[in-house]
Amino acid sequence: MMTTDRRPGARSAARQTLNKVPEITIYFWIIKILCTTVGETAADFLNGKLNLGLTSTTYVMGVLLIIALFFQFRARKYEPGIYWLAVVLISVVGTLITDNLTDNLGVSLETTTLAFAVALAATFAAWYASERTLSIHTIYTTRREAFYWLAILFTFALGTAAGDLVAESLDLGYALSAVGFGVLIAVVAVARFGLKLNAVLAFWIAYILTRPLGASIGDYLSQSRDDGGLGLGTIVTSALFLVTILALVIYLAFTRRDATPAAREHETAGALRS
Repeated sequence: MMTTDRRPGARSAARQTLNKVPEITIYFWIIKILCTTVGETAADFLNGKLNLGLTSTTYVMGVLLIIALFFQFRARKYEPGIYWLAVVLISVVGTLITDNLTDNLGVSLETTTLAFAVALAATFAAWYASERTLSIHTIYTTRREAFYWLAILFTFALGTAAGDLVAESLDLGYALSAVGFGVLIAVVAVARFGLKLNAVLAFWIAYILTRPLGASIGDYLSQSRDDGGLGLGTIVTSALFLVTILALVIYLAFTRRDATPAAREHETAGALRS
């Protein structure tokens, strides 16, 4: 369904009226946390086990992300496979950006955390100034989708930097770090549903916090027992979570449980016409 907006420049800014991102359901948060775990373990695997190095790994994953986003932007509606592939890849790239700054360039975690927080705030400011909304329920124009994915990238980079900073500063260990970030997410949920915290603000805070939560879970599973982990290794952990993500995405692709009501109505109408 094409937009009927006739304002100058509207056609270049808006290509379709169906939301390009999923509904926020329990499936969304489960897959999001799984993706952040893969972002941590896959980056470690590619960098360490395959000896690609941070720079080469970043280039390879960056190219794959660009390809995934190309197909995501071309899609006319939310497609689970394309969308979640982009999230997996952007989680890896976001991790690698922070790792490059801290490990290769020697930028402190305090500086990277502050820099990405400012970058994310600037993205939200530009997004709101342009669209007058930060709602993820209206990602149906190219411009809004561009702001959305830029914000997603900065949340992963910020979550990586902030999570590493907290882990190094407090030295809690992987398990306790995961519990701590889980508690913070629970606090956000209580504030949202019990204290009526703004839905958009609650979403983005939780989205940022799921990054260090997933990373802590990934490190706990993959790192050696001597380092406080379970010793599954990055290969097993990455494979386990990728298979789980794939299973959930296939389920959602067939059931459309996380599609918006408008998308389901559109698909039903199309099926009836055919």
